[in-house]
Amino acid sequence: MIHRKEIATLISDKLTKEKETLKAQFLKSEKEIGFFYVDELLPESLVLDIYKSFPKLSQTKQRKNIREFKYIAYQMDKYNALLEEVIYAFQDVKVVQLVSEICGIESLIPDENLYAGGLSLMAKDNYLSPHLDNSHDKDRHLWRVLNLLFYVTPNWELDNGGNLELWNNGLKNEPIVVQSKCNRLVVMATHDKSWHSVNKVLKDDVRRCVSNYYFSEKSLLQDDNFHVTTFRGRPSQKVKDIFFRLDNNLRTAVRKVFEKGIRENPHQYKK
Repeated sequence: MIHRKEIATLISDKLTKEKETLKAQFLKSEKEIGFFYVDELLPESLVLDIYKSFPKLSQTKQRKNIREFKYIAYQMDKYNALLEEVIYAFQDVKVVQLVSEICGIESLIPDENLYAGGLSLMAKDNYLSPHLDNSHDKDRHLWRVLNLLFYVTPNWELDNGGNLELWNNGLKNEPIVVQSKCNRLVVMATHDKSWHSVNKVLKDDVRRCVSNYYFSEKSLLQDDNFHVTTFRGRPSQKVKDIFFRLDNNLRTAVRKVFEKGIRENPHQYKK
């Protein structure tokens, strides 16, 4: 089996080759939600192996509520070892440094605990409402600054749904849709203005994604504040948006009293 160091070298080689193009792409969008994406990140045969290694939906944890409907996996020692290798390849020092240089963000810190990271699977009718990611790591010591999404489902078309939406011009306008194309890595900034979502999966198939977060001792925006994962409704969802606002306020109030929450968030890799 291929080791994470070898995968990291493949990722680093690709990012190095595309570095200037990716820097320009991130810089162009930096004032709203900075992001870049790179296609054909890894050899096709390796991506297919990663795809085939994903667990069945029955082996994952379902997240289903008014905010989201998806499946997640993060206790990586329960699954095919290749999946852990590819996740932690994105945390290799060479890869982190290249992403740092591309995005112009110093002192990035990868998350070995996979807090809210790991594997994401979305089947037919699954979705993720517009939201801001939780601003901090599990201990509230570091700021969450980058989200890395690596898609591995072969032949995933735009019309299948399950695509990333970046609300660069606010929630009253149309989002940028980034196709969840196989072998595509998307890197996006996370801060107080980085609203994003995943539109509903329309095809009877499963969209598979490898997810990582990078943290930093400094927030990306000077006026960033602590916030829980914060949801909003789409422009057409007026009633749902009112509910989300109330829900956000309630959960934020709880965190002001209980800094780390009432209970520990289970979404982390317990080694």
